[in-house]
Amino acid sequence: MSVNALFSRSRFTIVLLFLLINLGTFALLRVALLIKQLVDIDTPIYQIALAFLIGMVHDLAFFSYLLIPFVLYLLVLPNRIYQSKIHKIISFSVFIVCLYGLFFIELSEWTFWDEFGVRFNFIAVDYLIYTHEVVSNIIESYPLGWLLSGILAITAICFLLVRKTLSRTFNAEESFLSRLKITGVLLLLPVISYAAVDSTWYQFSTNTYLNELAANGPYQFFSAFRNNELDYRHFYKVGDDRQLSSVIKKQLGAEDASGDLYDIKRMIKPAGEEKRLNVVLITVESLSADFLATFGNKENITPYMDEWFKEGLLFTNFYATGTRTIRGLESLTLSIPPTPGQAIVKRPDNGNLFSFGRVLQQKGYDTAFLYGGRGYFDNMNAFYSGNGYRIVDQTDFTPEEITFTNAWGVSDDIIFNRTIKEADQDFKNNKPFFFQIMTTSNHRPYSYPEGKIDLPSGSGRQGAVKYTDYAIHQFIEQAKTKPWFDNTVFVMVADHCAGSARKTELPVDKYHIPLFIYAPKHVPATRNDIVSSQIDVAPTVLGFLNLNYESQFYGRDIMQMHKDEGRALVSNYQKLGLFKGNKLVYLSPQQKVDVIDDPLGAHKQLDMDAAASLVTENMAYYQSADYIWSHRLSRYQ
Repeated sequence: MSVNALFSRSRFTIVLLFLLINLGTFALLRVALLIKQLVDIDTPIYQIALAFLIGMVHDLAFFSYLLIPFVLYLLVLPNRIYQSKIHKIISFSVFIVCLYGLFFIELSEWTFWDEFGVRFNFIAVDYLIYTHEVVSNIIESYPLGWLLSGILAITAICFLLVRKTLSRTFNAEESFLSRLKITGVLLLLPVISYAAVDSTWYQFSTNTYLNELAANGPYQFFSAFRNNELDYRHFYKVGDDRQLSSVIKKQLGAEDASGDLYDIKRMIKPAGEEKRLNVVLITVESLSADFLATFGNKENITPYMDEWFKEGLLFTNFYATGTRTIRGLESLTLSIPPTPGQAIVKRPDNGNLFSFGRVLQQKGYDTAFLYGGRGYFDNMNAFYSGNGYRIVDQTDFTPEEITFTNAWGVSDDIIFNRTIKEADQDFKNNKPFFFQIMTTSNHRPYSYPEGKIDLPSGSGRQGAVKYTDYAIHQFIEQAKTKPWFDNTVFVMVADHCAGSARKTELPVDKYHIPLFIYAPKHVPATRNDIVSSQIDVAPTVLGFLNLNYESQFYGRDIMQMHKDEGRALVSNYQKLGLFKGNKLVYLSPQQKVDVIDDPLGAHKQLDMDAAASLVTENMAYYQSADYIWSHRLSRYQ
């Protein structure tokens, strides 16, 4: 049978034509991503071939869902209308729009991969919600006009190539019964996909880039949208609650707590009098440790911080718990392990939680969250206001204060200047303050006020890091002139690293961030190399204040930890890790447990039995955190 005859026999061949274009486009994107990441995909050729095969299955699964409304439309439309000239024009128009949408998605996937090293995931879902920041960021970061015009040109060329073939489908003459049979067959495809294609099928390799290559971006997007919060007990390996409750209580020094399941409440009673010190917690956007000369960087982009770190307490073996700002804020504020799925900051019913701010509120502190952008982004304002914080964000600045903005908000010097004003006011009112600041400048499009540093605005990540270094310098120098400076503890930490994509599933080195505590009158200048993470910030800072309080924190005062007790919790949205004793244990959906020896070096896979006690400890952290959250045990009235 000739091609002409084939495409004139059934109206449903228009679906086949679009399928072939989809498969070809998705395959070309895989080839492009493979070339881009080839140096990191050091696997046998058969595994690459398998990735393409699995990828095609996911492509077909995505297309099977996409075709449902079109198939139903083709079923019910009478032949007379289907073959009409007006319907042909409408069909051509819809086909062109669908082509443009397909190529636009592929461009979006490429830019998303360029930023995060993965296919669409929870981050893409969030970005769809916060259109102002995201669209502004894209406009400021990419030559959008040229890119959209390029997509339009590709769309036009593709349509012209298939127009004659497409036209022949309008010659088809089919009875309703014939159309119904074809529809039944085609609608079996999404049913089969739903039943047989699991959203984690693409994770067939130990090489993360290869797994992502095997995925389908739009398919992963809708999977992430659906699985915003994972049912821990359904997806993860579960242990005996009584045993794990005992383990976590021992880890946190809560053995004397009540016998209730996962009751980790315990009294913190340091020696000496309480200190009524102010606390300023600066959370710097995307400040990886490897940006700093202190940790080996040779680009001289943090000249101030590298000298400043010699004047206070630097934690050199410190790790972020996740890969997103809200995951960092969750850990710093609540001192809890990262539960799978979305961060607590984004979940409903997340108010009145035991937190860093709650402890200081009870001691009479003014607690405020200061953010250079609009705090509705990532639900930050709702979360912090629901937990007793005062909110200061971009909407609270006067026109005179806003001397520079970009897609993500005001530049860092502006938020620091506002912090000085807030501190002056609290000092005038004789009220101690706790300020949590979230910066924005170290984020694409990497723009900042001109003339502040020797790198031009918008030139890249290095410039944004150096500008933030400059802004922190100006802030500290201003603070030194204030009467409240000597009684203030400054804490600087990153929310997460600039990127977390690597060949391994949980690359521990890509969670390495700085933590620095500075208070010349109260904190000695030294270094601490105990393995620790963001959940330890709150209890450590409160330790310097000598505060007595009832704790529900999972973190511990790092200054009171022995070196062999050091551990860090690291995670992405699904994999829940514990890094301790140069071993990494992580839990994954489908009740999987992986043990890695020397995750910062040789990265050798071990049997679960080789680190049985560490596996149990890992399960104790995450299973208890899920239990406490789901049973509302960390709430206050």
